[in-house]
Amino acid sequence: MRPQESIIGNSPALAEALEHLSNLAGINRPILLLGERGTGKELAAQRLHYLSPRWQAPLVKVNCAALADSLLESELFGHEPGSFTEATRMHHGRFERADGGTLFLDEIGDMPLSLQARLLRVLQERCVTPLGTNKSIPVAITLVCATHRRLKEEVARGGFREDLYYRLNGLCINLPSLRERS
Repeated sequence: MRPQESIIGNSPALAEALEHLSNLAGINRPILLLGERGTGKELAAQRLHYLSPRWQAPLVKVNCAALADSLLESELFGHEPGSFTEATRMHHGRFERADGGTLFLDEIGDMPLSLQARLLRVLQERCVTPLGTNKSIPVAITLVCATHRRLKEEVARGGFREDLYYRLNGLCINLPSLRERS
C-alpha cells in the first residue's frame, strides 16, 4: 500500500482533510497537523511528502516527545566534535539530512521552549547552525509538524512560543478522530 493510500475511513471530515492535504502538498511553507493520538498524523505527513515535488528526496521523521531535550537538540541541529563531552565526531542533524526533502516533527507541542526558539530561527533564515560552531548551513526543506496538544492553550499558559505557533498555524489541517470516521 502506498503511503498516500494508507489513511482509511470514509467520512466527510476525513475526505475534507485528505483533499486539504493534497492541495497543500506542493506548498513550501510549514504545515501543522492537528488531531488526537492515533488519527494518522504521521501517515498524513507521508502523504504530503509523497504528493509533493520533493517526493524523491528524503522524508526524515523525528518524534520530539521520544528524545531527551539535550539529545533532541543534537539530533535536530547536529554537532561538531568537542561541542559536548560525548561529541567525538561530526554529526549531521535531521535538518541537514532532510535537505531537499521533508522534515516531519511529530509531537511538536512537547518540544522545549529553548529548542522552539532555534526552530523559529531555522524557519526565518532557512539555515541551521550545528552545536559547537557558528557556521550556518543552508537547508531547503518542507517542514511538517504534528501534535495532539491544543497549541493555542499551550501558548496561553506559556508552554509554547506564540511566534512559533503563528508561524506554524498558517497552514493547518485538522485530522478527525477515529470515532468520527466510518
